[in-house]
Amino acid sequence: MKFFKKIAIVALLFAASSCRETSIIFGPEPVAKVGRKTLSVEEVTAALPKGITGADSLNYVETLIERWIVRQLKLQEAELIFSSSEQDIDRMVEEYRQSLLIRKVEQHYLDTQMNGEITDADIEEYYNGHKNDFRLSAPVVKGYIVAFPDQFRRREWLLSMMRSPKAEVFKDFEQVCLKSNFRLTKFDEWTDFTEFKSYLPLLRQSAHEELLTDRSVRQIHHDRSYYCFRVTDALKAGDTMPLFMARENIVRILTKRRQEEVIRHEEERMVGNAEQNGLIKRYTAEPDEPLSESDSVKVGSAQQPTTK
Repeated sequence: MKFFKKIAIVALLFAASSCRETSIIFGPEPVAKVGRKTLSVEEVTAALPKGITGADSLNYVETLIERWIVRQLKLQEAELIFSSSEQDIDRMVEEYRQSLLIRKVEQHYLDTQMNGEITDADIEEYYNGHKNDFRLSAPVVKGYIVAFPDQFRRREWLLSMMRSPKAEVFKDFEQVCLKSNFRLTKFDEWTDFTEFKSYLPLLRQSAHEELLTDRSVRQIHHDRSYYCFRVTDALKAGDTMPLFMARENIVRILTKRRQEEVIRHEEERMVGNAEQNGLIKRYTAEPDEPLSESDSVKVGSAQQPTTK
């Protein structure tokens, strides 16, 4: 950058930092000019972040000016290249402006008219009425897994407690695992079958779908440990998705439905008010008069030109 230009920038920064009027120092002279477009001192000053000083401020102003110059050159080149399609560009800009305004006014409707949260009752009602819309793409299960050293001598006793249907026996089983420092993992909520299997030393290439229908206690001996597990419940791919898994999607659906209702209500209000005030006029074309029988005969029996 030329020496005199750097001096001007430093003076500009000094004026900005000391809250002096930049026009008093520089007068009407612009900071940069490209064709008929000019970048004023006020514009550069307004773009300066608060608190910027020293070399950082000088670099910032230099970068800002150079970016402005490149931007103006690109705009001029675009006008030159696309001058033949200027009307199309103007049309697209106008369409974008209108779309932006419509989105803003619709958002205003939503901000002022949307009220009330989506309740659990709303979600459950929608779920019960649209269960066919919520299908599992992969199996989910409930169950538990316990891992303990193969040196534990009372393994069969532990397995018998796992097989018991009595709740109090299962509590005793949990206490044994806790006191013996066994690794017990419970899946009380629906869990992806893949995650459940990740806690077991199973072959990766097998789907192990037989576990989805087996409610017995099974065991695997691996690396000096026993892995005993039980699938207490399972849903296969294609079964109805549990409510908690569909909840987030249902909230989105119900929210979008309410938004559409608000916008539709406001549209009806606007049209009704405009019609009452005589602001709307609909022009309908008169239907064409039907052809008479004689006219239809003439049309259908028009003679074809003869060729010699």
